[in-house]
Amino acid sequence: MTAWPTHPVVHEVNTWVWLRELSRREGHPLTLATVPGAAWDDLALPGVDAVWLMGVWERSPAGLAVAMADDELLATFRAALPALRPDDVVGSPYCVRRYVADEHLGGPAALAAARTELAARGVRLILDYVPNHVAPDHPWVLDRPEVFIGGSADDLSSSPAAYLEAGGHVLARGRDPYFAPWPDVVQLNAFSEGMRAATVDVLRDIGDQCDGVRCDMAMLLLNDVFAKTWGDHAGPAPADEFWPYVLGRVRARHPDMLFVAEAYWDLEWTLQQHGFDYCYDKRLYDRLVGEGARSVRDHLRAEPGYQEHLVRFLENHDEPRAAATLGPQPRERAAAVTIATLPGLTLWHEGQLDGRQVRVPVFLAERPDEPADADLRRFHTDLLAAVSSSGMRTGNWLLLECTGWPDNPTCRNLVAWTWEHESGRYVVVANLSPEQSSARVALPWSDLQGRATRLTDLLGGQVYDQDGDEVASQGLFVALPPWGHHVLAVDEAATGRA
Repeated sequence: MTAWPTHPVVHEVNTWVWLRELSRREGHPLTLATVPGAAWDDLALPGVDAVWLMGVWERSPAGLAVAMADDELLATFRAALPALRPDDVVGSPYCVRRYVADEHLGGPAALAAARTELAARGVRLILDYVPNHVAPDHPWVLDRPEVFIGGSADDLSSSPAAYLEAGGHVLARGRDPYFAPWPDVVQLNAFSEGMRAATVDVLRDIGDQCDGVRCDMAMLLLNDVFAKTWGDHAGPAPADEFWPYVLGRVRARHPDMLFVAEAYWDLEWTLQQHGFDYCYDKRLYDRLVGEGARSVRDHLRAEPGYQEHLVRFLENHDEPRAAATLGPQPRERAAAVTIATLPGLTLWHEGQLDGRQVRVPVFLAERPDEPADADLRRFHTDLLAAVSSSGMRTGNWLLLECTGWPDNPTCRNLVAWTWEHESGRYVVVANLSPEQSSARVALPWSDLQGRATRLTDLLGGQVYDQDGDEVASQGLFVALPPWGHHVLAVDEAATGRA
């Protein structure tokens, strides 16, 4: 398979939920080795570069017991799945007992078969890694207590929610610096040389089974964050940062392995410098969902080298469903066009394309029936295919300015950018508001002057013939309905370019 594209498209799948639904549809239990080819085709859509099979590792019976004893957690399960049955709760995929494909999914051989099926479609496989903590019944808890944050009998006595006893040792439960301890996991010590070496070994093994890894809560392992969280319990900080130490050694064996960081707290740039290929862009998500075009536009003024290494998304397993959050369908479509045509890695969540509205807790292997929105799915698949086949995201991206008039300031509702590569030019404009909006959009191409210019919308096929002199001197006039959008190809013949 060729090298990873600069701006990959990833389709995330809740593996247990997906496999159970397929089994019910087929009328018999399936593993990852017996998934019908048509189901892989549905994931490996045109324009998709990788599938993230979320939650394939062996889940913890001890962690499951903790979850089943938590009334608040059970209430969230029932809210998502009113007809909840005991076997619908399978435990958290981020409470890992072993980094071995779970036997319920078919085990390691079935995971290898899944990778083969995806590769046959030209699609790579991404899996999870949880660097901060493990399940309380993970083998290391008894075999390697030195790789964990330890405590004392006094710690256990005074803070029983923060510590546990295992194999004669007091160990800390996992947490981050802003929340109470997580009751179902044990905290690894990022300052421990043994823990760092063990992480390298695990990631090398995972790299034998996939093409990329999404690292959960990656910023928790940064030296300053870890020291803030654990203080003297962690011991002195090493001279080396955690991720450069780990990623450099893993890439010595897997040079093409892609690393994606779940990242928050404005630490994306730091993690990029520490070796991650892409980091979550939660700021953009928050601005698209809760703010307006101006906020989005300001966010996109960041340096291109930074933006090219961000993960753009409208939902994932941690966020509410986009169809529920963004409300009326036109708004979701405008946001989808925005995400699909920005630089960086774009992430799409299984069910998002169909307009599913119920966010399923990751502890569950079941979800409620929801009718698929055929029109919305067609829009999403057409969008992904059009962006991919055009090749626009293989080129250079540029944010554009939108200007208006004293009596019509609706230009503030629009965001716009171009893509340009050796064989094509593209203009994207989206109205991120519920009102009719218009603007003049300044294009960067002076050679449009003196030529007729034809713009063709890649999604609807509409053709717009423009006067090149007017476009070059005044900007492209755009008028869009509420939540409207254009994905325009500049007709090469019409502009006179070779």
